[in-house]
Amino acid sequence: NFIAFNGDVARDLAAQFLALAEKQRATIPLLVGHRLVGPSSLITGDIVDGRAHYDQALALYDAAEHRSLATRFGYDIRVSILSFRSVALWMLGYPEAALLDADQALKDARETGHAPSLMFALAGTSVTHLLLRNYATANARADELVAVADEKSAPFWKAWGRTIQGCVLALTGKSSGAIQQIIAAITAFQLTGATWGLPTWLVHLAKAYADLRQFEDAWRCIDEAILAVEKAKERWWEAEVNRIAGEIALKSPAPDSAKAYFERAVTVARTQQTKSWELRAATSMARLWRDQGK
Repeated sequence: NFIAFNGDVARDLAAQFLALAEKQRATIPLLVGHRLVGPSSLITGDIVDGRAHYDQALALYDAAEHRSLATRFGYDIRVSILSFRSVALWMLGYPEAALLDADQALKDARETGHAPSLMFALAGTSVTHLLLRNYATANARADELVAVADEKSAPFWKAWGRTIQGCVLALTGKSSGAIQQIIAAITAFQLTGATWGLPTWLVHLAKAYADLRQFEDAWRCIDEAILAVEKAKERWWEAEVNRIAGEIALKSPAPDSAKAYFERAVTVARTQQTKSWELRAATSMARLWRDQGK
């Protein structure tokens, strides 16, 4: 329910697990419980709550006692926490803290010598660097992820790496290459049964189409992204989906809808307390007002 994303079910199951762990009052179940509630809250758009549960999980983690759990739960728990707490921190408006988490996650993952933990760290921190607009670093993380995933026959993580590569292309003006890369990566994702991340990938695909003035395809991607947000409750990128929709509207033959998309982006960001998304949306709105002579 997390990878084939169903936000309501994933969040409910995580909450049930944590409730059982709190009854047991044993450290490892509590650690795992907070680590499960963290991402389910983050991805469904409750960024503050997600960050709080990541903090609680990290406070319980002891490397000497808990690092061996990586072979039981698939990857090192501290690595998984830091990798995506970094994303939450960026969204909440703490880019320096986000970078510190991302660097520590990758350092820890390399120290474990555990390939699944390394792939997890490369995937999560590639998103952080994408958000920080450190495109060369994001691409380097994605390249390494694809290489390790190829070596370990891990198609989900390979698709993740390919998608990040496509997003970097879209954000650096290489639109034709971005379209080919993102479409191929989304197809590879779906072959594993995964839908998590779809709004993120689709909004970058929409941007690439719009940059080539292929507006019909761009709006189709925006519509699919908004549908995924609403249907699956994957809301962590909701503000940016609306902001990019506004930017596409400004480039299109019918720019009047841009203001409503920017207003929606600001409203969502304020509701989620995501200062970085709010700043981007407010900047887009300010540019629109400036161009209108306001």
